[in-house]
Amino acid sequence: MNASSWIQRKIPNNPYLPDMDQKTLDNFLKKSENKAFDKEHRRKLVFNITQYDNTVVKGKQQFSNLELARQRAASRKFKAIENLDKYLIEFEANFTRNGGKVIWARNTEEAQQEILKILQSVNAKSLVKSKSMITEEIHLNHFLEQHGIESVETDLGEYIVQMAGETPYHIVTPAMHKSKEDVAKLFHEKVGTPLDSTPQDITAYVRKELREKYQRADAGISGANFLLADSGSIALTENEGNAYLSVGFPKVHITVVGLEKILPSMNDLALFWPLLATHGTGQNMTVYNHIVSGPRKHSEVDGPDEMYVVLLDNGRTELLSHHEQRQALHCIRCGACLNACPIYQSIGGHSYGTTYSGPIGSVITPHFDGMEKYRHLSFASSLCGRCTEVCPVRIDVHKLLMLNRRDVSVADQVPKMESRIVYFWKKAMLNRKLMEMGGSSIKNMAMKYMLKGSWGKHREVPRIAPKSFSRLWREKKGMF
Repeated sequence: MNASSWIQRKIPNNPYLPDMDQKTLDNFLKKSENKAFDKEHRRKLVFNITQYDNTVVKGKQQFSNLELARQRAASRKFKAIENLDKYLIEFEANFTRNGGKVIWARNTEEAQQEILKILQSVNAKSLVKSKSMITEEIHLNHFLEQHGIESVETDLGEYIVQMAGETPYHIVTPAMHKSKEDVAKLFHEKVGTPLDSTPQDITAYVRKELREKYQRADAGISGANFLLADSGSIALTENEGNAYLSVGFPKVHITVVGLEKILPSMNDLALFWPLLATHGTGQNMTVYNHIVSGPRKHSEVDGPDEMYVVLLDNGRTELLSHHEQRQALHCIRCGACLNACPIYQSIGGHSYGTTYSGPIGSVITPHFDGMEKYRHLSFASSLCGRCTEVCPVRIDVHKLLMLNRRDVSVADQVPKMESRIVYFWKKAMLNRKLMEMGGSSIKNMAMKYMLKGSWGKHREVPRIAPKSFSRLWREKKGMF
């Protein structure tokens, strides 16, 4: 079964949805179907994920006992999330002691306004930004552009996506959906580089452009892979050096980070950095790893004069309130579950219409942005369990998708017709006489009517066999 058919079967049009929610669902179904049947898109995606898979196999060889490492990482994240208030307060105290400032933001609007206040206080007109999914979550680039502030992405993949006017396609690999020919064509159209430019040519061009941006930027913005409570530091890991330049050049630096990124101790990085690198890109370690504890000290030659950390809630404490599902906050954003997911491999990242795509995005987005609007994402899964198998911190992702589905049902957000069908289906399945009642032709007519339009337009409704297995077995044993 292809992903488009699966999704259309699991998520039929719901006449009881509010207009905005129905529009979100319709867009998802339309984009999913287009991408699932776009052979060129599938070719690029399969190629890039295959490259990832081959590299990760080698990266995992650095662990003498990978399962033990995953267990320990899961245990540390469990401790951090279960004691989130304690560690966040500890981080704030230590970071403030280091000379930095911590701002607590409850939602997107508060985060945007606080960042704008900082930038306006230094009359910032341009800033450089390293790769950060959380700034995508709060739509920071668009917001700053509306206030006359240029925000330049400095990660090569993000730079490509920004030039194309798109959002990141993948948590780790923003431009996974583009081939080198696509990128060369994009740069040719936007900045006039030769149409036959190689990846090396494109990289050289971007490097030259960004050097100037770094030198004249009034501020820098980054995310953080981890917050370290005991030292009051942020941990950044990257492959291009752009994150450090975004911290080191501008006089003001702002880090935007979700509450869940906290770790109890700097010593935890010895475990989490290799796990993140291996599951994210297949490397033993990423090329550059930084620990930033605050603004530049008198004895230091580079770094910002002012440094701020914006701690963003934006639905995270709502998810924390769900005891069974708070495990999703353990996520370290490696993207491994996306690469393993057969649905993501078919429909890609943009079809989800959310900041965080793939299995983990389908778990957390309904809690961050509203279950009513994004409940369909929890059904965009085959529940094969591959996402759980590859998670470096052992999140039961497919179980959490099931729990989200349960919440939809408990909240009575299931279409009434679907509820009736399930009710009578259950009655029949629990009673052998009811199951055997009526011939296969009658049952097939009923199935065709009840499932019309919900099985996907590319699939035929399954046909019920003339005789059930139970009947065939009894006939074989002469039980009639």
